[in-house]
Amino acid sequence: MRIALDAMGSDRAPSVDVEGAVRAARRFGVEVVLVGRQEAIERELARHDTAGLALPIVHASEVVEMAEHPSQAVRAKRDASIVVAMRLLREGQVDAVVSAGNSGGVLAASLLSVGRIGRIEGVSRPAISTILPTLTGRSFMLDIGANTDCRPEWLAQFAMMGAAYAKKVLGISEPRVGLLSNGEEETKGSQAVQAAHAILKQLPLRFIGNVEGKDLTQGLADVIVSDGFAGNVAIKTAEGTAAMLLTLLRREIKRRPLASIGALLAKPAFRVVARVLDYREYGGGPLLGVNGVVIIAHGRSDALAMENAIRVAVEAVRANVVEVIRQEIAAVQALVGAAPDASPEA
Repeated sequence: MRIALDAMGSDRAPSVDVEGAVRAARRFGVEVVLVGRQEAIERELARHDTAGLALPIVHASEVVEMAEHPSQAVRAKRDASIVVAMRLLREGQVDAVVSAGNSGGVLAASLLSVGRIGRIEGVSRPAISTILPTLTGRSFMLDIGANTDCRPEWLAQFAMMGAAYAKKVLGISEPRVGLLSNGEEETKGSQAVQAAHAILKQLPLRFIGNVEGKDLTQGLADVIVSDGFAGNVAIKTAEGTAAMLLTLLRREIKRRPLASIGALLAKPAFRVVARVLDYREYGGGPLLGVNGVVIIAHGRSDALAMENAIRVAVEAVRANVVEVIRQEIAAVQALVGAAPDASPEA
């Protein structure tokens, strides 16, 4: 298996990207193709023991910066690292692409650049996904940023793709699918959400109805479907709340001597909780609906996060998730209708 890594993607590229690649190549026994500025990558590789590891470099002279307009950047920068990585995937030279770069740039590179891999036939819009830790384990949430406004049929397709991923990669035999709304009743939510609710009831899914913001971390659903605007706000609010709670706990413990003694006794429990809430353990989320395995990691990723992002790519390739989604979408076209909008400007 060959995984292309956009080595210039993260906020601290290429140091953490390269270190994560070295760790992943050693841990999973895969070839990690490092795409980016060759001299910079070689300097970082020299810092590590790479004996016996497959870490070839493919030079790319340009980078899509975080502040750039995604579609304009990938069209103008034909030799950007994410564009070159996508071209390798399109040409079958690698099995997946991983990037901690501009998420809009990753999406645009998959659809608009010279390296575009396009959408799976029948998919109206790709969706960015993520793992959300819950009281009972984890949920899989999509979309979290690719599509600000969504049509009902797009939300239905997100549900099908999310359920397929949950089955094949997360190992959940009958994933419970929930639709994010501002109330449990079918009549709650925007017009698009209400219409999507009606469609989802007809699909061969274990649809449990609407879920509210307070339900996201309770583990009521294995797959949570949302438009990209609400999903992005929800996931970032959850991340911020978790970080705040951990910070408050540390601060209050330091202020109270007796609490510090108790904290020493509870340290193993705190360590477990911190790990559950640590985004680095989950690595990255797949961009579902595109015609290839593409994993998007946090821009602030460190080496552990990059290692786990590559792990997610390996798992998705082994599960043949693209073909599974292709089959699911084809099977449900008669119920949902043909994709009404195949514009690449999503």
